[in-house]
Amino acid sequence: MKRDILSYSLEELETALVDFGEKKFRAKQVYEWLHNKRVKKFDEMSNISLSLRTKLDDNFYINSINVVKRLESSIDNTVKYLYELSDGNHIESVLMEYKHGNSICISTQVGCKMGCKFCASTIAGFKRNLLPSEMLLQIYEAERESGRHVDSLVLMGIGEPLDNFDNVVRFLQILSFEIGKNLSLRHVSLSTCGLVDRIYDLAEYKFGLTLSVSLHSVTDKKRSAVMPINNRYCISELLKACRDYIEKTGRRISFEYSVIHNVNDSAEDAEGLIRLLKGMNCHVNLIPINEIKERDFKSDRKALSRFSEMLEKGGLNVTTRRTLGADINAACGQLRREYEI
Repeated sequence: MKRDILSYSLEELETALVDFGEKKFRAKQVYEWLHNKRVKKFDEMSNISLSLRTKLDDNFYINSINVVKRLESSIDNTVKYLYELSDGNHIESVLMEYKHGNSICISTQVGCKMGCKFCASTIAGFKRNLLPSEMLLQIYEAERESGRHVDSLVLMGIGEPLDNFDNVVRFLQILSFEIGKNLSLRHVSLSTCGLVDRIYDLAEYKFGLTLSVSLHSVTDKKRSAVMPINNRYCISELLKACRDYIEKTGRRISFEYSVIHNVNDSAEDAEGLIRLLKGMNCHVNLIPINEIKERDFKSDRKALSRFSEMLEKGGLNVTTRRTLGADINAACGQLRREYEI
């Protein structure tokens, strides 16, 4: 069976080529063709011998994804991509323009198992994990199609990154490798609904990325109602893992809080959030809830502003996420679901 060469590290590629009877340095040449020049066929590797290209073609394949739908915002140049994978499944990415550069939000799974009540990604169900190559290709294809250079990355598209832990770790290692994309992991944010065991595992890698933890409620009762993962890991267990992550990595954690009007935006909720997080090396990112037709959740800008002011007065570092691509429904999960219905 042919193997996915884009998911190989340089060291693994070196081992494979030596096993083929080739010189070790050839692996670097092949790796650069794949991750810098981003060829789609082995025949395009012009400084590689025909015999090696034949061996590569016999043993490996170069994965690919295709853009099947592209939406561009007329407001802020946000671009939303719907990609088709080689097996016919679909995923989404969103390319966003900021003053500091371009950022892309990518998917890590086809669908999601987590069942968060306010999220469109989980409605269509979980199909499978993405391979490291399929995560990389969302970046490579967006850069190719848009002509923009991706400067930062958010793993917050379709899927729960820590539920696809091994593939995500491999992807991050390939992404940051110096002769590939060479993106510093300090420019990467990984969002999780709170898989506590995997937060401990991630801390051991000391990647330098920003861990973004979806909190969304300050009591177990409320959080369990919108995030089923809280039935497995309660808030106190989650915060203990977060403190361990901060201690081991020295990195500040971002707590994501989707503000749902009349659900989690009261003065009591704000006071509870202050009690939970005060003194921790963290900041709170307030998110206006994305309204989807299958749910009744609403956002209220005035209530969100009051909530933010209460948190700031309580001593928390607070930001409110800027809404991008509002005219194209840029939140992940919606385009895939509409396309597949």
